Amino acid sequence: MPYACIFVPNFPVAAVFRAEPELRAQAVAIFEGKPPLEKLSAVNESADRLGIAPGMTKAQAELCSELTLRPRSPLQESVAHAALLDCAQSFSPCVEDAAADTAILDLAGMESLFGSLPEIACNIFRRAAELGLDGNVAVASNPDAARLAARGFSGVTVIPPGKESETLGSLSVEVLFANGSEGKKKEDEEQKESARLLSTLDRWGVRNLRALAALPEVALSERLGQEGLRWQQLARGAASRTLVPVEAPTIFEEAIELEYPIVLLEPLAFLLNRLLEQICVRLASRALNTQQLRLTLELQNLAGVDPQLDTCGIPSESDASHDASQKAAQHFISGRQSKFCRTLSLPLPMLDPKLFLKLLQLDLNAHPPGAPILKIHLAAEPARPRSAQGGLFLPPSPEPEKLELTLARIAGLIGESRVGSLELLDTHRAEGFRIRRFVPEAAQEKSKISKPLEEKSAVAALRIFRPPLRAAVTLENGQMIRVVCAKKKEVQGNVLWKAGPWRSSGDWWEREAWSRDEWDIALQNAEGIALFRVVHDLLGGGWFVEGTYD
Repeated sequence: MPYACIFVPNFPVAAVFRAEPELRAQAVAIFEGKPPLEKLSAVNESADRLGIAPGMTKAQAELCSELTLRPRSPLQESVAHAALLDCAQSFSPCVEDAAADTAILDLAGMESLFGSLPEIACNIFRRAAELGLDGNVAVASNPDAARLAARGFSGVTVIPPGKESETLGSLSVEVLFANGSEGKKKEDEEQKESARLLSTLDRWGVRNLRALAALPEVALSERLGQEGLRWQQLARGAASRTLVPVEAPTIFEEAIELEYPIVLLEPLAFLLNRLLEQICVRLASRALNTQQLRLTLELQNLAGVDPQLDTCGIPSESDASHDASQKAAQHFISGRQSKFCRTLSLPLPMLDPKLFLKLLQLDLNAHPPGAPILKIHLAAEPARPRSAQGGLFLPPSPEPEKLELTLARIAGLIGESRVGSLELLDTHRAEGFRIRRFVPEAAQEKSKISKPLEEKSAVAALRIFRPPLRAAVTLENGQMIRVVCAKKKEVQGNVLWKAGPWRSSGDWWEREAWSRDEWDIALQNAEGIALFRVVHDLLGGGWFVEGTYD
């Protein structure tokens, strides 16, 4: 049964490179600790060639002008670890989270889907590179042999069945005790025990796995116990165990911590574009789309800043948005807000980073965060890709991506409450509706056969005037005899016929209470006879022509 292992060397540096790809060509060192006792915990190859080594103090490393220093970020490492698991789960449903820098996957039955084992290993290597991780990939007949090969050999390694001991023999014995990023998770006693075993093997002259595998089992057990036999089994590539699979994530997240706060929209858009591309690549690797994006910005505390100053952090494109920015800044200062959250809901599952970026820009332009930004967190809820089939005899509809972008631009001009589709309210009030977000609904198939045309009853359609036309009504003995509307010449004349009144009222418990009488009338005007609906507002006292019957 084949297994594959993905190992990311120097994981803290790799997490920084994934967040800042422009640093790959530079000498980089990662430091951690509390000032002034910060020490280097990891360096890349370029920094190692300059003589920079882990354990040096930050003050010593700063003497090198060619070195770039970055603090160790648990947030970036957790995001990089999630991307590593996404890479593994895109090739196998059974993936073990072995360590922060290691993932092991079961390839049983995957050859019929992805090709031979060398092809699968090369595809995994390329997929990890697309996700911003430069890792090693190894394939072997058991998970521990694949893990040792991935830690000991760079690039792609495929170990044929039965050749595990021969292939792993050249590796240093230290690979057995190299825990990488999981070393901090182990207890101190286990670390000391590993160091003791390594020191003992060094005194015996055991330098590689071949020498450890050749030791007699009985003598090794007498001196090192069962732990020594376990290390020997690993060195021979003969260990066998069952993977402990990890669950697939319910949400895809990307985050970045900024060294300095940003106050302009342009650098924020640049960073958002990078995060969106990373999320879209992760979703695409799992054959998923997203229908909801949540942006969370951690803001700098601006207590004590003059509210008259422009503290919105993001310049606006209009006076209205500038006023909104000032209000947001004053609210932030008074409430000491530390986080700013915005949710972008999409009508259909999509996967277009450029579209997402433009929608977030329009949303931030209308709703600025109100303070400099220190941390950016972006989360996407996965959704299955939409499936649609066009018809030869159906009118073409706009692409959902272009339609959503157009609606967002219109909402930025006239307001979000004025863009969308109508939703009827549960009320008898005339024009009782509200604007809700536009979401296209799938066409429902007709379950009943339509009646023939001659069996259908004719229905008169009322064409509403918006706003209703104010009218002058002449009454005689309480009866309507003439209606005159100054704005429309066709809405004036003597009343030939009328039906009503129909009285209705509602919302008496609110300030927007209403009460009115309605009539359907026929007027004799210059063009002939026309039907209209006339309304008498009992609370306001006015007469209006609400619409005409076609």
